[in-house]
Amino acid sequence: METIDVLVVGAGLAGLHTARLIARQGLSVVVVDKRRSLAAGVRTTGIFVRRTLEDFDLPEHLLGPGVRDVVLYPPSRREPIRLTSDRVEYRVADMPGVYEHARRQAEAAGARVRLGVRYDGSVRGITAGQRLVKLQGHEPVRARFIVGADGARSRVARDLGLDVNRRLLVGAEIVHAVDAPASVPTFHCVLDPRVAPGYLGWVIEDGRHAHIGVAGYPQAMRKGVRHLLDDFAAGAPGTHAPVGPVERRGGPIPVGGVLRRLAGPDGLLVGDAAGAVSPLTAGGLDPCLRLSELAAAVTVAFVRTGEVGELRRYDGGMLRSKFRGRLLLRRAFAGLTSPALVEAAVAAMRGRAGRAMAARVLFGDGSFPDVEPTTSGRTLSRPATG
Repeated sequence: METIDVLVVGAGLAGLHTARLIARQGLSVVVVDKRRSLAAGVRTTGIFVRRTLEDFDLPEHLLGPGVRDVVLYPPSRREPIRLTSDRVEYRVADMPGVYEHARRQAEAAGARVRLGVRYDGSVRGITAGQRLVKLQGHEPVRARFIVGADGARSRVARDLGLDVNRRLLVGAEIVHAVDAPASVPTFHCVLDPRVAPGYLGWVIEDGRHAHIGVAGYPQAMRKGVRHLLDDFAAGAPGTHAPVGPVERRGGPIPVGGVLRRLAGPDGLLVGDAAGAVSPLTAGGLDPCLRLSELAAAVTVAFVRTGEVGELRRYDGGMLRSKFRGRLLLRRAFAGLTSPALVEAAVAAMRGRAGRAMAARVLFGDGSFPDVEPTTSGRTLSRPATG
């Protein structure tokens, strides 16, 4: 039976980034994911915000045009609010390409990525400091530490006795090619509790594809999310007729903030599994990269020394304290349950103070706090040369 230092469960951006950083420090790392292809089961629109674009070296050829304009629509769709930044605020990535790029980087650093391998639970092994990990249809492995990057409903979190996400949105998206990109790249956001209770509907392009989606609290959706998406897509602003096949994406989105108990002597959580998603905007790509850096540094230090004190640096409570304002706004947003209330809220944004507040949320620098230490040099995509 194989013994490894670290098993990473989940080959999304958080898992692959964490695996690469750990492998660069000389530990043996295996990544497993039940998907047979990284192009399957994509659950994100792939919107990267300005802070991520500035701080991480993302693969330029996989990014769409820069978006400076956001248009907010009330339920009536009348008198939308256009906000324009003097900087590029968003770019939409080809996420299957980004995942494959991250996989190659992780493997170049020494990690082994095994697709089509399902994590089937783990128990403490006979040897101290190891867990026996069951892999469906494959030989089990012994791992000294497990990194749970297995999504909002993490099996790893339950197995390791860590916290689990309780407050979730559910989202769905249609992605299809367009025959001609928008002349002015624009992020269209529709605030309407009839189609997206507690969140919004959106339309944005990546230069080649249109992304049309909705998300909201599932208990408030009278129809299923797929039916709501179809209704929304039929008349969504800024849309084009589909060209070629239509891809559907979807999945749960944690919005309860970073979980408090993120780590224990057997492993830790990253990405959606850790609740590392902005509670207000539900953006998760920037948080997953930033938190992965701390997760990798803590994992390396703990595996090498066995000092439990190293795990205290991975403190979800400390991170949660930075999100008090956004968590309060999330609760307020969730309380806007009628079109009339949302219409009034959007009307309030048309004033100078309201526009400034909206711009601060949409164009702000605080999607997720920096964590330290950084082990990556803030490089996600720069390949080795020579």
